[in-house]
Amino acid sequence: MRTNEAEDTNIAIKQFTFEENSGDALQTLTVSVPEVLDPQYGMYVWPCAVVLAQYVWTHREELQGKTVLEIGAGVSLPGVLAARCEAQVVLSDSAELPRCLENCSRTCQVNQLSLPVVGITWGQVTPDLLLLPDLHFILGSDVFYEPEDFENALFTIAFLLRRSPQAQFWTTYQERSADWSIEALLHKWGLKCIDIPLESFHANREHLAGSSLPGSHTIQMMIISLKEAGEE
Repeated sequence: MRTNEAEDTNIAIKQFTFEENSGDALQTLTVSVPEVLDPQYGMYVWPCAVVLAQYVWTHREELQGKTVLEIGAGVSLPGVLAARCEAQVVLSDSAELPRCLENCSRTCQVNQLSLPVVGITWGQVTPDLLLLPDLHFILGSDVFYEPEDFENALFTIAFLLRRSPQAQFWTTYQERSADWSIEALLHKWGLKCIDIPLESFHANREHLAGSSLPGSHTIQMMIISLKEAGEE
């Protein structure tokens, strides 16, 4: 993929470096992310993406060789990090936002990766959705940003989990309203969730991966999966 010259001048490359002390050795991995000066949400790295990427980093051994889909990927920080950690990754964003799909590909190029990028639009069962491989993990950061999209987003997630019943959906979200709740929709689609404390993966900090993006935002992490038979 080649962007036009005018767009190239509006690109800023951000770097995120993930670290972990392992015995006497410090393990590090840096992901470069091109942001485009554009009003569309999917052209920037958002705080939730950094927190989800930190979770991916701390669980990288679990992801090795597994098939991972990032939905609503935008600039694809968590998905590209998973690929750098040897997962088999597919990136996706709305088929109605071609520039976001281009940005997924742009991030791959910057990190010298060649990953499939597909258009998946909430609430729509399309050939791209049906042709996805069996999944082990689905990643999504701030995919419930627009309240009117909650039900369509959860429909799509439930569809993916029913196609791959053992898969888990790892997601982060930013608390923007005290009234925010998806409990009724989880019940409707036969899903369950567990909350993951940020301190359990060293994400309870204002600065993360060399970035101040998480800042003082109230960000939560949860894992959504299918309810088992007979489970309330």
